[in-house]
Amino acid sequence: MSQAIVIAGTDTDVGKTVFAAALTAAMGACYWKPVQAGLAGETDSEIVRRLGGLPPDRVLPEAYRLNTAASPHYAAARDGIEIDAAALNPPCTSAPLVIECAGGLAVPLTRKVLQIDVLARWRLPVVLVASTRIGTINHSLLSLEALRRRAIPILGLAFAGDEAPESARIIGELGLVRILGSLPYLDPLNAVTLRAAFAENFNVAEILGLGMGGP
Repeated sequence: MSQAIVIAGTDTDVGKTVFAAALTAAMGACYWKPVQAGLAGETDSEIVRRLGGLPPDRVLPEAYRLNTAASPHYAAARDGIEIDAAALNPPCTSAPLVIECAGGLAVPLTRKVLQIDVLARWRLPVVLVASTRIGTINHSLLSLEALRRRAIPILGLAFAGDEAPESARIIGELGLVRILGSLPYLDPLNAVTLRAAFAENFNVAEILGLGMGGP
């Protein structure tokens, strides 16, 4: 398999889908969301395809498409199924692969398996995405600690939202993590504005060149 990167969030609704769309487009990568919980409106895969301006063949089918927008273990139970976490494996692709997690790291996929347990098995490098709203310092430091406890490689942390230089400084220092950049809120948000904002605030070569072993 070509190079694969996991995009994980410190929480739900922190901007990781928008960041994943921008990174996928900038890398010329494929995108994969293993578990989609919630099918009303646009799914994350559909959002990434639209915002990334991606052709259909670069957005891979989800392993699980669950009807309810809820924790995957509960959404799966409502659909009368159970997620087979042991069978979740990154697909083989000829291009780089961006994998987006569902919600935060400790989201339960089943009653016994957390999402981070699957990441620990994969051992793929992670970009952690955090919002800049209040609470992000605590959420970010706890997420970094959880990743390191399981020896999951960390490429760095990316912010989504308004500038928060003090949050970035303290998270970088106490979390011993590289701050990759900050993606601002965009209005309008579309493929053109996202591509420009990502190019202005992030450097793909630097993200990929940070090393696979984490800081």
